Amino acid sequence: MSTPLPLGSTIGILGGGQLGRMLSVAASRLGYKTHIFEPGANPPAGQVADQVTTAAYEDEAALLAFADAVDVITYEFENIPTSALDTLEAHRPIRPGREALRVSQDRITEKEFLSDLGLTVAPFAAVQTKEELDAALDTIGTPSILKTRRFGYDGKGQARLNSQADAPAALADMAGSPSVLEGFVNFSHEVSVIAARGITGEVACFDPGENVHVGGILRTTTIPANLPGSMRMDAVLMASKILNALDYVGVMGVELFVTKDGLVVNEIAPRVHNSGHWTQNGCAVDQFEQHIRAVVGLSLGDGKRHSDVVMENLIGDDMDKVPALLSEPHVAVHLYGKAEAKAGRKMGHVNRVTPNA
Repeated sequence: MSTPLPLGSTIGILGGGQLGRMLSVAASRLGYKTHIFEPGANPPAGQVADQVTTAAYEDEAALLAFADAVDVITYEFENIPTSALDTLEAHRPIRPGREALRVSQDRITEKEFLSDLGLTVAPFAAVQTKEELDAALDTIGTPSILKTRRFGYDGKGQARLNSQADAPAALADMAGSPSVLEGFVNFSHEVSVIAARGITGEVACFDPGENVHVGGILRTTTIPANLPGSMRMDAVLMASKILNALDYVGVMGVELFVTKDGLVVNEIAPRVHNSGHWTQNGCAVDQFEQHIRAVVGLSLGDGKRHSDVVMENLIGDDMDKVPALLSEPHVAVHLYGKAEAKAGRKMGHVNRVTPNA
């Protein structure tokens, strides 16, 4: 048995976006403080956290002061510089651990890790040169997608190839970055599992949600997903297998393609996840509280769903719909406190709730 951090302890969070904001709210409900480390000024999480450090991830003095001020460290995004993690880990535990970040920060490493676990992934090949892309296309074919190996999100760092003729433009889009060519998966829809693992190894999974993306950005997640019972169980078991293999502590999002031959793992995200926002109004314990429970050493909560939910992201000018949304019955509005609505920018989300009979 591990001893949980005492109430009043401080959780350090790397990153000050909306996920850090919602983690801070969850921590406060459980009696914990939060301290945000964020390079940008006036981050959304800073509006609800107890303390904010505004400094670059290369600022070693600021990192050391941050580590001294907190009791455990977690993060809201996975692309944290390795040098910053090296500095912090020498002083405070980081949860989830470094192995999860190492695996998820590089798409090739991630796919090799998943394949070694016996899980199915899309065909893939490492690409950096024209010759490597030509060879990969000979093997994988088109349609396919060329992606940067690192630092891609919300459809950024990707180029679709519908034929060999698209290769030069796709390679140019990568701007010299090491990349991966992924073969097209003939899937009917995408689902994701939000799963948690505690310090003692207990695992708890939320129901799979069905995701719809528009322009590479998640638009909606619907619970329950369109999945037969056997695939629902497979999805949960696959997520559990990944968490245990990484000796993971915290919440992870696992994205899966649904095909006629079974489930294919698209990618993993070692953090709370956009497709898990439905849990805020569909469960007694949501993904953010589950993550806080895990990283401070508390027992995990019951993630059983009490309602059907459709989560919809509010992106850019969708903020104009907020007054009308506030007047709709059974709609919960969650806004992120961002100052300016920009095209493609996630400004908040809504959960449309239908209680189970």
